Amino acid sequence: MVEPRSRHAYVAGELRNQIVRREFAVGESLPSESVLCVRFGVSRGPVRQALATLKNEGFIELNQGKPARVRSREVTQTLDTFTPFSQWARRTGRCAGSRTLEVSRRRASAAAATALNLTGDDFVVEVLRVRLLDGEPTMLERSTFTAAVGSLLFDCDTDSDSITDFLTTRGVRFDSMRHVLDAVSADPIDAENLGIDRGSPLLRERRTSLDEHGVPFEYADDRYRPDLVAFSIVNARTVDPRIPVEGVIGS
Repeated sequence: MVEPRSRHAYVAGELRNQIVRREFAVGESLPSESVLCVRFGVSRGPVRQALATLKNEGFIELNQGKPARVRSREVTQTLDTFTPFSQWARRTGRCAGSRTLEVSRRRASAAAATALNLTGDDFVVEVLRVRLLDGEPTMLERSTFTAAVGSLLFDCDTDSDSITDFLTTRGVRFDSMRHVLDAVSADPIDAENLGIDRGSPLLRERRTSLDEHGVPFEYADDRYRPDLVAFSIVNARTVDPRIPVEGVIGS
């Protein structure tokens, strides 16, 4: 018997797994809400909440009066809200893992110094990890932390622990982030650790994390295999209250 508070998560997880396992083709409709209610033994509320979750994850599209239709089988990482890799993997029904290659203290690189408002003479702590989904190398994570924050990681089991969760328990606040997305070719380190050919295309997310005072403390260069992960960004139309509504219609 599924607990009431987790019914929608259970339904979403089952449907998500069926889509990923190709039990539904892209463009194919899922069973109707009434059929899903019977199949999972739940009311319409959990079914609708589950479908909304899958829509936000990019798996399905919803149109009023019609069954949900499969949009994609790709596992998507959303950037509209901050979700650490481990939490995101669990939410999408996957098992996250890490293999740490290096945790070291060294001088800041040019890119990290610029992002963290440091000089090339300042020391930082760098973490190089392979992130896994269901045991498969999925992303190579290059994180650079300011010395004050990064020094905390020498007490962290970076193979087992979430760095974000660990630092949060130590009083570090991830208040906001800046993201830059682009595509790069796999360098020798990427290729070796992700099990791909050198020069293969990768999705790169460069991320700067800031604390509650707007001070940057982490610069990351994360490289994802595009055959395993896609990014999803949810936008909402915003209107400047000083501008009449008719002034922006059609723009």
